[in-house]
Amino acid sequence: MTESQAFTHRPYWWADSQFEPDFFSQTDAPPEKADVVIVGAGYTGLSAAITLARAGRDVVVLDAERPGWGCSARNGGLLGPSFHKLGLKGLSQAYGKEKAGAIMRESLDCMRSLVTFIHEEKIDCKLTMRGRFRGAAHAKHYEKLARQNEQMQKELGLKTYMVSRADQYKEIGSEFYHGGAVYEEDGTLQPALLLQGLLAKATEAGARIYGGQNVLDISGSDGNLMVYTGVSVLRAKNVIVATNGYTPKHLKWFRRRLIPIRSAIISTEELSKSKILELSPKLRGHGDTHRLVFYYRPSPDGKRMVFGGRAESLKENPAQYVKHLGTAMRRIFPQLETTKIEYGWSGVVAYTFDHAPHVGKVEGVHYAMGYCGSGVGRAVYFGRKTALKVIGDPDGHTELDNLSFDSRPFYNGNPWFMPTMIRWHDFADRMGW
Repeated sequence: MTESQAFTHRPYWWADSQFEPDFFSQTDAPPEKADVVIVGAGYTGLSAAITLARAGRDVVVLDAERPGWGCSARNGGLLGPSFHKLGLKGLSQAYGKEKAGAIMRESLDCMRSLVTFIHEEKIDCKLTMRGRFRGAAHAKHYEKLARQNEQMQKELGLKTYMVSRADQYKEIGSEFYHGGAVYEEDGTLQPALLLQGLLAKATEAGARIYGGQNVLDISGSDGNLMVYTGVSVLRAKNVIVATNGYTPKHLKWFRRRLIPIRSAIISTEELSKSKILELSPKLRGHGDTHRLVFYYRPSPDGKRMVFGGRAESLKENPAQYVKHLGTAMRRIFPQLETTKIEYGWSGVVAYTFDHAPHVGKVEGVHYAMGYCGSGVGRAVYFGRKTALKVIGDPDGHTELDNLSFDSRPFYNGNPWFMPTMIRWHDFADRMGW
């Protein structure tokens, strides 16, 4: 089937009757001053706002769009500890074995912390912890995956086990993979409802949240900072930049250290319960070992498959990425050949040159960003940690504190090289490298 049929160009999550983020936006003009101004009303910024407002700080959150417009309410809703792709080996090469282990353990803490937070705060975001199956896209990937899992079991206590190709029918209704791994602690959630829950908690705590505030500049020094938008000027003792893939071009220091990549997602039409169970017998999240990884899961109501991957371009081209993802989905699941795609959408994530997230402070401005496509498990955690740093709480320490946040010569935030890189990774995927 081609994707010539009409589809709704909007996140499927936004069609949920419980999702109404406009309710939480301020309608007045932002104040002239605050204790803390947070740039970005996604998971990171709202988590920081909750922590700071509950600590008695006067908090203002600014977003260029409507709160909830960006990737926090657009992502696939898969929750895991991340670093599966880079692994201990890659991190050890970059930072040494001891530091790599500490970063990996904190990545597990991120996920577990979010699960605890959702339960304690009673946020109804349809969280389910059924694990994730990661398929080996090529036969030789299976043994590599097994070695990685054995190492992470031994050194991190990661709860994971291998599934042979003969037994993978218990995990997925597809013959595409050559076996794979199950990560038992992974989960899924409804990302827009998590965002809405954070908005509600931040508002209840006293934070003021404003949309339509595109930050053009931040100047001044530690304790006396000025934040300029197209329509207002705010003075603040502290500023947190939490914009990740939506970091504006005016904030050049941050832009030079982030690689924006468009991630796209499609949702099928409603399917029968038996069809969903055929595709995902345990209703888990799914991923694979492709360089250009695909990720997918049943919708929270168990009626659709939601399928995502990297778009071919940073430009918003829904016709192109819906066709691309539809082809990939049907390659994995041939039984969906005649299934209609009803929703197609995308968002921008941010990678870093060392494939690790970064938190820190530069010229008096705090930041947390660069989640490398795994912000669901990381952003709430690092938003809270950054807020604790602002108030001087030693619990704000993270294993990322001393990582150098580097750019590359002549890079200005425009990832002109990504189309070539994506074509290369696509070729490597097809060759099984």
